Amino acid sequence: MIYLGKFNNLSILRETSVGLFLGDDDGTDILLPNKYKPDSYQIGDKLDVFCYLDHQERPVATTLKPYVQRDRFALLRVAEVNEIGAFMDWGLEKHLLVPFKEQRFKMVEGQSYVVYCYLDEVTFRLVASNKLDKFLSNNTLDLEVGEEVTVLLTRESDLGWDVIVNNTHKGLIYANEIFKKLAVGDKLRAYVKKIREDQKLDISLQPIGIAVIEPSSQKIIDFLKDNDGYMELNDKSSPEAIKDTFEMSKKTFKKALGSLYKDKVILLKDDGVYLND
Repeated sequence: MIYLGKFNNLSILRETSVGLFLGDDDGTDILLPNKYKPDSYQIGDKLDVFCYLDHQERPVATTLKPYVQRDRFALLRVAEVNEIGAFMDWGLEKHLLVPFKEQRFKMVEGQSYVVYCYLDEVTFRLVASNKLDKFLSNNTLDLEVGEEVTVLLTRESDLGWDVIVNNTHKGLIYANEIFKKLAVGDKLRAYVKKIREDQKLDISLQPIGIAVIEPSSQKIIDFLKDNDGYMELNDKSSPEAIKDTFEMSKKTFKKALGSLYKDKVILLKDDGVYLND
């Protein structure tokens, strides 16, 4: 079967004046237009191609790589808005439609939004939606506290940042636990901090527990090495100064200093911290 909205590994079946016809093991074929043909090929060769519908709603293959695939979330820019909806630039010749009914708020040309790409079962067309919550579920969570996950930032609020966890679940990073600049559409490595009774996920950008000390300690060591083995910051420095320099909380910074001091990696003096030779 050839899957629209996804990459398919297909065989070259035949060459025509308009391009190469590619096929799968089920006998289904699709056109790869001339402009996407590889420089050299033979009948029977396998190609990885992305399949979607062209401007005439015909299935077509391309070697271009879209910014999002079917059943995935991504930050896309609005290329055009008309009476049908918003059309997103997703890296292909034909833009991706977000119908008005799938927009949380009316989209504006030139602005970027996180959307979900899916196959409309009625029209059999690839479309996108900005109403993200209906494509996410926390009913079944196969996660553990401390587990590393991938998150996509979708929205900032007074509480913090709403995130999509592993392309499946909703999560939240609290504002008081963020120590670097973030933006909508950022994809980051993160960690499950807490799984609440109502299945809500608290997410942290730092490893949980003891694991947080090692990378934090390494940041301090690297900083000292880059600054002739010395820094003015110490356990009495302001949280803001520590955050600006190391993108970590003062609590984590003090724990890392304590660990390094215990291991005799650093010296703590009144005027700052020194790397122990």
